[in-house]
Amino acid sequence: MPKKHVTSADAPRPIGPYSQGVISGGLLFVSGQVAIDPATGEFVEGDIAAQTERVLKNLLAVLKEAKMGPENVVKTTVYLASMGDFAKMNEVYERFLGKEPPARSTIQAGALPRNAKVEIDLIAAF
Repeated sequence: MPKKHVTSADAPRPIGPYSQGVISGGLLFVSGQVAIDPATGEFVEGDIAAQTERVLKNLLAVLKEAKMGPENVVKTTVYLASMGDFAKMNEVYERFLGKEPPARSTIQAGALPRNAKVEIDLIAAF
């Protein structure tokens, strides 16, 4: 099955050997994003709400590059450094993906890149 790589200048450049997104089989797989500001390349310090907002903006930038939007998202995985941040993360998440929410898994990770409070990846369908 052929695949196509998706890269957006409005999302952070990968910090390792992975793609921002890959299209295959009518699906877009977007790699996990942490709160890195693509304009500066700097990590966004702040509380879980600020980090979640930056993460979701990064994910939406990759979706937009693939000519998709939040309505195309069918599955997300949310990785939290602390489940104590769940409620505040969820408030921001709902603003971005709550109209017709996708399936979702949320787990507490042992550690995240750059000591992030949250990382999210997603799958979207055309």
